[in-house]
Amino acid sequence: MNTNVRYVHLRNHSEYSLVDGIIRIKPLVKRAAELGMPAVAITDHCNLFAAVKFYRAALAVGVKPILGADILVRDAADPKNPYRVTLLVQNHQGYLGLSELISEAYLNGQDKGVPYLTAEKVFEKNSGLIVLSGGLDGLLNASVMSNDKAASDRIIKQWKSRFGDRFYLELQRVGRPNEEALINRMVELALSQDVPVVATNGACFLSADEFGAHEARVCINQGRVLSDTRRTKTHTAQNYFKTQDEMAELFSDLPEALENTVEIAKRCNVALNLGENFLPDFPVPDGLTIDQYFAQLAEEGLAKRIKETAQRIDFNDERVAQYQARLKRELDVICQMGFPGYFLIVADFIAVSYTHLTLPTKLEV
Repeated sequence: MNTNVRYVHLRNHSEYSLVDGIIRIKPLVKRAAELGMPAVAITDHCNLFAAVKFYRAALAVGVKPILGADILVRDAADPKNPYRVTLLVQNHQGYLGLSELISEAYLNGQDKGVPYLTAEKVFEKNSGLIVLSGGLDGLLNASVMSNDKAASDRIIKQWKSRFGDRFYLELQRVGRPNEEALINRMVELALSQDVPVVATNGACFLSADEFGAHEARVCINQGRVLSDTRRTKTHTAQNYFKTQDEMAELFSDLPEALENTVEIAKRCNVALNLGENFLPDFPVPDGLTIDQYFAQLAEEGLAKRIKETAQRIDFNDERVAQYQARLKRELDVICQMGFPGYFLIVADFIAVSYTHLTLPTKLEV
């Protein structure tokens, strides 16, 4: 990576973050390239919807794509105070782990349509992931702002014990209230607990003049109007995709927070295998190949349907032979193309509604 690089954006919400992002993928990677940034991350709100489009677009302009997601964590001990952390993918194992975490949040962690995880779930899938602690919405905000150093130390030790040198305290300067107080205390904690700090800007739009459009997006998500004085404001006009010079000036007192963005970018290296289809391995009885099992079920199905139809239509031997010959041709084509597993999976779906089909129901991925 270019030694002249001073900053890499590691926390950005694209248009796929329906709660607050309006950044489009191609303009994002184009802007990163224009600013001389060798890498850029997308960390949409609890989703990887943009991953493939972003990956392709970034490589096309010579920028390393860093995949990640912002997730909401809510622990049983304090369910009323969820917090946000950012997970960045280091390698293939981390990509699979993050995918599983997001699925877990939607399948088992939703509350009023909002997906949550617990810290324990994140710890279980921490391999291959880098975690940023979050700024004013992060995991240390409550303890730091209440001056509860013991609680802050306990939280840091807990996350550091699982992530090791993959745990970073995140700092932001976007003009929100209590920001500097949080940064000062986070730096103190970083020194006392030997944890690195990293600067992000939480970009949700590319340029400062797009703040109004961004706020409209937020209002749509909140069901509010722009003039509503009661609505929660979690962003400022500074949450745009800043240049390296702007970030260097903003964190001139904490150069290591900038340097660590570059180091994290170096550590994140994931390759997506695109253009190749993968299907689950469908379980078949011992002694049979998947082609044989598929053919067996198809032949049994044809015999059953001929028997049922014969009650209404006369089936002589010649007609039966015609159907069997046609089935054989179709089976040969399907097996030659390697699609028996696909057809068996679809049949398994259908079996949920039509119970007269007796097929295995558990797939091995």
